[in-house]
Amino acid sequence: MKNEIEAIAQITRGSFSEIIVRQKAGRQIELGDLFVAESAGERIILEAFDLVYGSQIGDQSRELIAGMQLEGYENLGFIDESITNYMLAKLKALVTIEDGVVKTTKKLPDLFSRIRPIEKGDIPELSGDGFFVGDMRSGSKRLEVPVHLNKDALKHHILIPATTGRGKSNLVKVMASSLLQQDSCALLILDPHDEYFGRNGIGLKDVSDNIIYYSLNPPAGARTLVINIENLRPWHFDGVITLSEAQTEAMYSYYERHRERWIEEIFLGNQIETVREETVNVLRRKLVLLGIKKQGDELLASGVFSTTAGAATVKSVCSDLENGRSVIVDTSLLQGDLELLVGSMIARELFNNYRRYKTENSLSRKPIVSIVIEEAPRVLVNNESIFSTIAREGRKFNIGLIAITQLPSQIPKDILANINTKIILGIELAAERSAIIESASQDLSRDDRNIASLDIGEAIITSNFTKFAVPI
Repeated sequence: MKNEIEAIAQITRGSFSEIIVRQKAGRQIELGDLFVAESAGERIILEAFDLVYGSQIGDQSRELIAGMQLEGYENLGFIDESITNYMLAKLKALVTIEDGVVKTTKKLPDLFSRIRPIEKGDIPELSGDGFFVGDMRSGSKRLEVPVHLNKDALKHHILIPATTGRGKSNLVKVMASSLLQQDSCALLILDPHDEYFGRNGIGLKDVSDNIIYYSLNPPAGARTLVINIENLRPWHFDGVITLSEAQTEAMYSYYERHRERWIEEIFLGNQIETVREETVNVLRRKLVLLGIKKQGDELLASGVFSTTAGAATVKSVCSDLENGRSVIVDTSLLQGDLELLVGSMIARELFNNYRRYKTENSLSRKPIVSIVIEEAPRVLVNNESIFSTIAREGRKFNIGLIAITQLPSQIPKDILANINTKIILGIELAAERSAIIESASQDLSRDDRNIASLDIGEAIITSNFTKFAVPI
């Protein structure tokens, strides 16, 4: 056991879920600090989840002393202030380590055990065949213990919930920087803020050449984001725009009759006898988001959709992903519905391809593809969205989501439960913390204050692929 000088606190009482320790005078414990209690060749790792005052003086006496000091009475001494008044911390057991093996804790440390701050050598590196997410953390102190997640966590989905400004995008860049070095994984990043590639500064382009960038306004060496309208299908609009049953049936009627030219025929062609003219007129107004319009006998397009170019864009994106190359799609110049439509087209094509590979028994030769989506609730609340389908079924086909959100409570509970890894940054709203705690892979019922107090760049990982909730 470490010598007594290194002890920071001593266990006084408590239960399995709440161990009370008294802090040593002159030392400081903060929320999230990790400690070690040692006995019989094993180490129990403990974490602070609450702090309270302790005193041997009754409440009324302490109030009297405080009042007298406030009113100017000096030299009010105690018998020994460091013994009479002190700090108590509430700890919970995270994990037990015995002979280098990490195990679930099932017993209490001995009463009056002295505990010490965790050190680098106290816990094995959480690495292996995975990708880097950060260094382990004790409170606000960095431990030189790299934390890696198994790459299988990608196809079981990852949620990154946090209040604005807590480091969500930076975390994705850290994860992507590690994943770009691996041939067995690929990322599709739908980037609504054009912040990942590094167009005007340092970005993922500086990490690896194994990345392709699409944009409406591409820099040298990047690709133009343009898609031919003949690539559009009626089902691409599921979960993107709101359509009545009659409008949906009209879209499918035009597609069944005219196939790839169905959009053109809605704007320029003859009326289909089974579709009312009023319905077609409404469809034309709703399809204005495509940036197309009728001019005489021609259909003109501007923006991301074209009548002449981009016939192979979606297939090219999917081909690159299937060959292990990551793709960033800059959607910062697209309005919300158009951004979702472009992402849905690519995601649906990829999902259908991977589903076919599974049927052909060739899926094992394809990389895991993880799709990064910002503001996740907007694409996950609609059951018809391809992203909702991937959230529920994607793991069977090696496709997963990295979903980023400020409002996890808006994601349907069944989907939230299907996301097996959550990397939780600071969340201020109690309702959002509650949604995450209830759906966590480990018991975070005591971590409400910890989550609320997380600073920029600090996080807690709860995952089926970790033995305990890991602070990073």
